[in-house]
Amino acid sequence: MLFNDTAHACTGFMDGENICLSTLKVPFYFAMRQDLFDSVSDTALALAAPVVAYWLLSLFFHCLDMSGWGWLDKYRIHPSEEVTSRNRATRTEVFWAVILQHTIQTALGYAWFAEVARVSPTTCYNQMEAVAKSLVRVTRLILGSYTADAFLQRGGADITHWLYWWGIPAAQFLFALFVIDTWQYFLHRLMHTNKFLYKQLHSVHHRLYVPYAFGALYNHPLEGLILDTCGAAVAEYLAGLSVRQAMFLFAFSTCKTVDDHCGYSFPFDPLQVFTMNNADYHDIHHQAIGIKSNFSQPFFVHWDVILGTRLTRKQIEERRQKVKTT
Repeated sequence: MLFNDTAHACTGFMDGENICLSTLKVPFYFAMRQDLFDSVSDTALALAAPVVAYWLLSLFFHCLDMSGWGWLDKYRIHPSEEVTSRNRATRTEVFWAVILQHTIQTALGYAWFAEVARVSPTTCYNQMEAVAKSLVRVTRLILGSYTADAFLQRGGADITHWLYWWGIPAAQFLFALFVIDTWQYFLHRLMHTNKFLYKQLHSVHHRLYVPYAFGALYNHPLEGLILDTCGAAVAEYLAGLSVRQAMFLFAFSTCKTVDDHCGYSFPFDPLQVFTMNNADYHDIHHQAIGIKSNFSQPFFVHWDVILGTRLTRKQIEERRQKVKTT
């Protein structure tokens, strides 16, 4: 979609020291209106998105659990009987604990979100102009003024468009994932190394020895607040996300968390294909042999690798073989 700004009309990307972006090209994913839906504010949608995503994806996996389809057995990490025989929390207890966490999460989220920035062509143009000015400064620093100006006159507008609509949002999103992972790793590890925190808080989650989808957020309410809700809020703040970006981040991270507890290792699961931190990886952490390992969640495994807390199925098998031979 194109928005023409005649007030900024000019013959090239740079007019002296002024930046010229006479045409605002809006990509397919962006809606140039204050709210995505007339009847629901973006703030309300951002608060509802992770809750709806959680229960829709959980319902999908629950239907698989209850289906009795034999072809699913080869993808199950544990036989279905283990869910009822080894877990120390009933599904009813898990359900109401998650409802409580979602209630707390939504209430705090409502208080957290500041006034939503105005969405308009003028706002977008002004922000793109700021990006363009930064682009000019950096390019001149690297290439020198003469070469940089010649280069930017030809491609500056396209580069600015890509940075504003794609490059910067992608960088913000990846940074937010890194913040969430960092927050989760160190607090999660602390809850295992500190006996008081484990006994009073984190042991609740480990009542699910065999995880399943809607048990992903089965936690002590205080742990859910600190580990999940606050972690997402800190990531959203540090990454400087808009409400719509936050909406996507919260829904995506929720889906990833549910998927990591689903109990299935599907080769065609998009949430498990692109990262080594998947349902099987997290399942190891829920077992006695791996409870002091695999603290990373929900996206990457770099902190486990760097700090030596990663445990793989191969290493587990090697340990068992070593025990047999001694």
